[in-house]
Amino acid sequence: MHLHEYQAKNLFLEYGIPVAPGRPAHSVEETLRCARELGGEQWIVKAQVHAGGRGKAGGIRAVRGLKELEQAARELLGKRLVTRQSGPAGQPVHCVLVQEIQEITRELYLAVLVDRGSRRIRVIASPCGGMNIEEIAAEQPEHIHQVGVHPGTGLLNYHAAALAFQLSLDKQQRVQWCAILRALYRLFLEKDLGLAEINPLIVDEQGRLLALDAKVSVDDNALFRQAALAEQGDPSQEDECERAARAFDLNYVALEGNIGCMVNGAGLAMATMDIIKLHGGEPANFLDVGGNATVERVTEAFKLISAAPLVRALLVNIFGGIVRCDLIAEGIIQAVREVGVRTPLVVRLKGTRVTQGRELLAQSGLNITLAEDLDEAARKAVAAAGAAD
Repeated sequence: MHLHEYQAKNLFLEYGIPVAPGRPAHSVEETLRCARELGGEQWIVKAQVHAGGRGKAGGIRAVRGLKELEQAARELLGKRLVTRQSGPAGQPVHCVLVQEIQEITRELYLAVLVDRGSRRIRVIASPCGGMNIEEIAAEQPEHIHQVGVHPGTGLLNYHAAALAFQLSLDKQQRVQWCAILRALYRLFLEKDLGLAEINPLIVDEQGRLLALDAKVSVDDNALFRQAALAEQGDPSQEDECERAARAFDLNYVALEGNIGCMVNGAGLAMATMDIIKLHGGEPANFLDVGGNATVERVTEAFKLISAAPLVRALLVNIFGGIVRCDLIAEGIIQAVREVGVRTPLVVRLKGTRVTQGRELLAQSGLNITLAEDLDEAARKAVAAAGAAD
């Protein structure tokens, strides 16, 4: 679960991490009030969305005077911001952060994240923070410095000190850096985070380090013990289908293809997506109905995968281990009739009571194409999607 920047900065303040002063606003009037409270004549207005790349997409604006501030707020609030991470539909902007303009002498990068490859928490730092950090990482990897934290020892003082020297910080800045990194690491552990990122971490004219931006992601599996953070989630930033799927314990991720997939088991779902691409198709989603699929869940799954506007074919790939194939077939029949699915539907069933399940589908009178194996199912789904286009 992601937090908005202003929410992440509130967490930073709790842990003693210095941030640039700012206030969230949900209306034009509130935006103007926040600016007056902050004082000055120049501010930064930042759209609050769960997507990176806001600056290059026009979601972060420097303004001078209340008139420019009002215009920026009107242009952002209530609109959708399209960034390189948001997808073509963009993310709705219901809140902006009004922030004091800071004089910047340097922009650094700092992140703490889970490195699944090494099964450790990893600290990443760079002397080249800012909007182009992705390009820096790809084109100048020598400017990206990393430390893997051993779970038995945790973050040690020399980790922070070594990174500070690699960033060419002076003595005063090294002290600040070490304090910020220790605080960020403690926040990461205590709040069950998957990512805590500061980009940029600036050095101002007085030599102080400040978090100019903040990105925080909480591990979904730990939300049961992070109730205060869970309440800060913003459903408007989530894909509608993904939000609806969660209500029925369905694991759903929207993609940009035209073949809707319903599969039981994450591994089988990934294999299904791979073989669709192997045959020249593009999956429209990842959808795992789980091993205990019921008629109700199958029905909801059909609603999800058939509702996407780009979907031209549906592929159901079920292995009946815990759940019987005849029960899955009954669910498919009921769902197709209830939802009124008109999209070409390819079904592949294997496992317990597969013969009975296939007979139910064949005798249903519905326009369902059966497949013996996954390769055949993928080929037929790709062909059906191509014919529909």
